[in-house]
Amino acid sequence: MQFVAQTERMTAAPVAGRRRWSRDAVGVILIVAAGVAGYFLFPDSLALLTRIIAVALLVLSLDLIVGYCGVASLGQATLFGAGAYAAGIACVNGVTEPLTLIAIGAVAGAAAGLVMGAIMLRAHGLAQLVLSIAIVQLAHEAANKASAYTGGSDGLAGLFVGPLFGVFEFDLWGQTAYLFGLSLLVAVFIILKFVVSSPFGMLCRGIKEDPIRIRAMGAFVFPVLLKMFVISGAVAGTGGALAAISTQVVGLDSVSFELSANALVMLVLGGLGTLYGALIGTVIFMGFEHVVSAINPFHWMTMVGALLIAVVLAAPGGLSDLLDQISAGKKRNSGGRP
Repeated sequence: MQFVAQTERMTAAPVAGRRRWSRDAVGVILIVAAGVAGYFLFPDSLALLTRIIAVALLVLSLDLIVGYCGVASLGQATLFGAGAYAAGIACVNGVTEPLTLIAIGAVAGAAAGLVMGAIMLRAHGLAQLVLSIAIVQLAHEAANKASAYTGGSDGLAGLFVGPLFGVFEFDLWGQTAYLFGLSLLVAVFIILKFVVSSPFGMLCRGIKEDPIRIRAMGAFVFPVLLKMFVISGAVAGTGGALAAISTQVVGLDSVSFELSANALVMLVLGGLGTLYGALIGTVIFMGFEHVVSAINPFHWMTMVGALLIAVVLAAPGGLSDLLDQISAGKKRNSGGRP
């Protein structure tokens, strides 16, 4: 009997793995399809769509530490701003190749994530949250005071970005920037799917669920979480660099508490710990914000707040969890038919 049970488990594991990877493949195809559809359906709003992609990278990075590691943070814009300012300063000093600027932003974000993680992981719970707020406020003030490098309250403006691969110019309509950003988003999403599905990702999930048991098993919690902070910083820095390249401006809003809070709201709206939720929440929040603010410039925040309350009450696990429940219900109904 034991042999039969072990055999069933061994055969079930590869099947579950194949299902997971096939589902992820479909998810990537849907992301690409949505991106291509946005390119053709909203040709006059490509700048907005590129901004959504940059913020989506920020929210993905936040999902890594909040959704997969259980580390509360309201300071993720620190990492986003580090990437944006690093790319902007490099561009001002003569580095204009887009991929190089993205790499510089990712490295700067990873370095900021290393420092931020080393500080935040010394505390737990509410103290951790307060530390994250303090860090983003300090980063904002540092960027404001270091006006010789960052432009202060005026920001870094007039950045000149060279053609992508020496061929594709970053035009006024934002076509190159959008397609470049979409390619970055898909590449980063695929890499992160491998990361969270790896033994390292499973260990991070275990730490979120029961860190005491993970320590009892002999694993070191602090280095694991610090590694995830570095990965998260690289992803957020990539988003910041993309924002700097696409807008050719870097301002203090790139490292603001408001951006950090909005990123957390988008993540909760979409759902934690799935990566898909980060994308869904970003698109819904920023799209709704854009439409409603155009309709009613004075009371649009009230409408956004009402949407968030409705979603949280109707779907506490986020929109991605709600979609999973609907999909599972349809499968059960179709499976029960004669």
